[in-house]
Amino acid sequence: MKLSIVTTMYRSAAFLDTFHERIGAAAQHTVGDDYEIVLVNDGSPDNSGEIARAMAARDRHVCVVDLSRNFGHHAAIVAGLAHTRGELVFLLDCDLEEQPEWLSTFVAERERADADVVFGVQRQRVGSPLANAAGRIFWSALSAMSLVRIPHNPMTCRLMTRQYVDSLLEVGDRVLYLAGVFAWAGFRQTSLPLVKTPRAAQSRSTYSLSRKLVQAADSFASFSVAPLSAIFLTGLSIWSGSLAYGAWLLVRKLMNPEMILSGFTSIMLSLWFLGGTIILFLGVLGLYLAKVFQEVKRRPLYIVRSVHRGGDRA
Repeated sequence: MKLSIVTTMYRSAAFLDTFHERIGAAAQHTVGDDYEIVLVNDGSPDNSGEIARAMAARDRHVCVVDLSRNFGHHAAIVAGLAHTRGELVFLLDCDLEEQPEWLSTFVAERERADADVVFGVQRQRVGSPLANAAGRIFWSALSAMSLVRIPHNPMTCRLMTRQYVDSLLEVGDRVLYLAGVFAWAGFRQTSLPLVKTPRAAQSRSTYSLSRKLVQAADSFASFSVAPLSAIFLTGLSIWSGSLAYGAWLLVRKLMNPEMILSGFTSIMLSLWFLGGTIILFLGVLGLYLAKVFQEVKRRPLYIVRSVHRGGDRA
């Protein structure tokens, strides 16, 4: 098979029919009839699963992977990649912010660059000014701290070779941050600057603030040991500073024996500062310990309840 197209579904019922029509037309135009569309139902609470299964019943190109519950966007992507059979794999979101018609552009860029991966990056973010500013801070901090270079503002959409996808599926991380894993896997990768279509006013992102914060924590804990190094350096600085301050007070006392050392405010300030620092550092250490706990349990990233290919249930 020449091409596999992968997308995940969560509250996606409003987009599926249009997405199916447009991505099918794009695939026909690009590779002819030799393609499949893998739709992963990530425990969607709406009727996305029913719509997708009806598509599979009438279109032999459609494969629906029903997960047993909601495992999250990144785990659902891995589930979809695991069920692909194509020589090339095109991954994108189905909410139509990323255009299905970009497929031919990705294929042409891969051939031009002789790359294993072509990934989209946002030339211009479509969020609010506050969200865009927070995004810039996040990507700058992650790049500065990461052990591998992770591109700024990557999109979900990317075109990948079979060899690259198979290599991704060998990664055994249970705390999964795909943007980092995509970069960590290596191979020949090239970016393609694109602009997303702004989300419709009646359509809300399924990524809440709490989910974004959890993902940010996972990204730093998975691809950077810089916070642990910062803890050591900060502790060393505070310890060295306290020794220097104590030595300074001792010299002053020796030079002026009648000097009275007092200061309730400074003592309380020091206690609050050191207490807060200790609690903060214990939280960072706890974050890494939690990741170790999740990894050693070796639970699967996802559980597949059923697979439907071209109308036949497997």
